[in-house]
Amino acid sequence: MCGIIGYVGIENSVPKLIDGLKALEYRGYDSAGIAVFTDGGITTVKAKGRIANIEELLKKSYSALSSSCGIGHTRWATHGEPSDINSHPHGTERLRLVHNGIIENYIVLKKELMDLGYTFESETDTEIASKLVDLNYKETSDCFAAVKKSLEKLQGSYALGIIFKDVPGKIFATRKDSPLIIAVSESGNFIASDIPAVLKYTNKYYQLEQGEIAIVEKDKVTVYGLDGQIIEKKLCVADWDIDAAEKGGWDHFMIKEINEEPDSIIKTIRPRVVNGLPNLQLEELSDEKLASFKNITMVACGTAMHAGLIGKTAIERLARIPVKVEIASEFRYKNPIITKDDLVIIISQSGETADTLAALRLAKERGAYTLAIVNVAGSSIAREADSTLYTWAGPEIAVASTKAYTVQISVMYLIAVKLALSVGKITEEEAKNHMRILLEHTPVACEQALLLNDECKRIADKYKDSHDLFFIGRGIDYDIAVEASLKLKEISYIHSEAYAAGELKHGTISLITTGTPVIAVCTEDELYDKMISNIKEVKARGAKVIMICKKGAKGADDVADDIFYIPELEDGLYMPIPAMTVLQLISYYTSVLLDLDVDKPRNLAKSVTVE
Repeated sequence: MCGIIGYVGIENSVPKLIDGLKALEYRGYDSAGIAVFTDGGITTVKAKGRIANIEELLKKSYSALSSSCGIGHTRWATHGEPSDINSHPHGTERLRLVHNGIIENYIVLKKELMDLGYTFESETDTEIASKLVDLNYKETSDCFAAVKKSLEKLQGSYALGIIFKDVPGKIFATRKDSPLIIAVSESGNFIASDIPAVLKYTNKYYQLEQGEIAIVEKDKVTVYGLDGQIIEKKLCVADWDIDAAEKGGWDHFMIKEINEEPDSIIKTIRPRVVNGLPNLQLEELSDEKLASFKNITMVACGTAMHAGLIGKTAIERLARIPVKVEIASEFRYKNPIITKDDLVIIISQSGETADTLAALRLAKERGAYTLAIVNVAGSSIAREADSTLYTWAGPEIAVASTKAYTVQISVMYLIAVKLALSVGKITEEEAKNHMRILLEHTPVACEQALLLNDECKRIADKYKDSHDLFFIGRGIDYDIAVEASLKLKEISYIHSEAYAAGELKHGTISLITTGTPVIAVCTEDELYDKMISNIKEVKARGAKVIMICKKGAKGADDVADDIFYIPELEDGLYMPIPAMTVLQLISYYTSVLLDLDVDKPRNLAKSVTVE
């Protein structure tokens, strides 16, 4: 959601800003812009739509534009529709500002500023923030003091990048609840929302903490606390490289990332299997500590929450510990029952999801032990949780999550086996068998599922023009169906829903008419006969059934119009991995064949850093 880039150095900032904005497209956006120092002032170029529109403006009207310092932004609309005027940067004659997040008290601030004679041309909360900084700069004649004084009045979440006309060659940056890093290189220094924005130039960066204010210059970075004291920062090094953040010959990031799933599972799990047994590599989470938890709550949003559903099933089956899965945006408003005896598992690909971060803080306030599962080192959730398990999937650029989900559920299995062993529900031999399946067999099953690529494309072509599509399943197959439905609707815009198959007759079957596609996930041996009965129910109403099942499944030919025989694993608990690979491919090709923007679906953002 939104993206910030800034550069100050010895080279032209304009191409670097454009490169950075392109690298941040995966976060989701509907407009973009840049502001750079020019002789005697600041030049701003911004427009609704894709970054290509900015490039066209630069080519037509600003072909000679060159500057050693500037800031840029991709906007995902929150306050005001996507438009040229609402695009960032915003500001006054004295400054320009870019902002990620939401200023919650913008109405009060706007009235105060209007009473002082300020006028506004946009509908954004960002313009209000820029004019608050302008007011404080007029009053103090000091850039740092103006930023510091403004932060005292701003409520909400923000990452800010600011340039002042009077001090060319300096970028002021600060953050609260929205991510921002300061990256350093030999040719100059950057501010950015995320590592991919700067990987072309450097992998070295400082993580800006809550309330810190940085002054970024071409040859130095100075970070201050709100008390005005200089803070010594630890230099971090990203283990991603530019190749990982580029398509590498694939048509889209999404298909590239689906094909990276087998390797991502291995990278995430292999270091955590020691002598054949699960090892979370967290000294603070001893077996005794794990066994002490009375209840477990998983909190997440979207795809990460669906990974939690798989985790719930795995933990309850293996460890027999009750698990709740909560939507983060609801969790903190329902006065949840959380105690010091509880484990709260926080799941987030980016580690910056606003609702999930707020849920983490609430859980800590209630005394629960918090364990984060995130993909981004140094992210807010990773830093604030009591313990963190990283999913080493590498950068995921496509907005629709694929490999991040796969490694999240892989970690869920790891935790489930570790918990079951800690509480004595399984033996060491049983735990070793589970680890063998997870580490050795699931990546192979995933690779075999990828071989069904052409069949997935054929099915996508057959059903791509459907107005509605339903997914059904029982047990863990229902958990799979929920994520599969989200994936399809995210990138194809086809209305789809997932239902527990046994619930169909309680109302939903009224929506099944002649020709309605129904994807039935049937990997649970114990529930297979029940699923066949449910499939017959929808077939009797005219549905076209696409069945996802194991090789040799009995009776499939009698009830299904199309069948995917997916690789079988010796324990059905792990079947979501090859099943989801196939379902992700079907969604991908549906979007491709509909000629849609696969990697950047409309209205969606990769990292949701506002409520």
